[in-house]
Amino acid sequence: MSLLKQKRFWKTATVVDRDGGFGVALDARTVNTPNKTPLVLPTFQMAEAIAAEWDAQVEKIDPLTMPVTRAANSAVDKVAPQQAEVVANLASYGDSDLLCYRAAGPVELIARQAERWDPVLDWAAQEFGTRLNVCEGVMHVDQDAALLAKLHAEVASMSNFALAGAHDLIAISGSLILALGVTRGAFAQEDAWLLSRLDEHWQTEQWGEDEEAMAHEALKQEAFLNAARFYRMSLI
Repeated sequence: MSLLKQKRFWKTATVVDRDGGFGVALDARTVNTPNKTPLVLPTFQMAEAIAAEWDAQVEKIDPLTMPVTRAANSAVDKVAPQQAEVVANLASYGDSDLLCYRAAGPVELIARQAERWDPVLDWAAQEFGTRLNVCEGVMHVDQDAALLAKLHAEVASMSNFALAGAHDLIAISGSLILALGVTRGAFAQEDAWLLSRLDEHWQTEQWGEDEEAMAHEALKQEAFLNAARFYRMSLI
């Protein structure tokens, strides 16, 4: 059964073999997902990280302190039952990628976007054969259908666990291209994060810092970096 939202009752969390993969046992009790599905993990590294999260719990189980466990549960309970829909949703970001929509001004922001985002689009063009189209403003710009098909195929090639990690990389950044740069090892996740926040950081430079906005950004950054870590753990 699922063990989330319970008090700690176990002494030790350990990695065990389970159904052709890896599982986590709390003493002699194996961990399942919230939907009571066996939590079978693709790599020892992921299972080890999840075991460490369970061991770190003190009195009550706090899912907010268990990002690897939560992502693994999502892979099993949310991604697997609707894989095609998840793939389609994530691939659709290629048709509205953050990097394609540029400011109309001021000239300094226009120049910064071009300086930092154009090399990423150049990389994507080299990887996938066609360059994404760029426009000024927020009106939709059409993209090459063959390119979008290649991006869809790239996402579709991911395992359920990889998709769970890629989901947050894409959704948080608003950029499929930045996310694929991370998953393909072309960019460090820290650099990709900063590129995704270029507009927000520009505004901060102009108007100063806002504590509430900074706290919200810190949470999103942590989730983005956790997603990159989870994606790497998913690779067999």
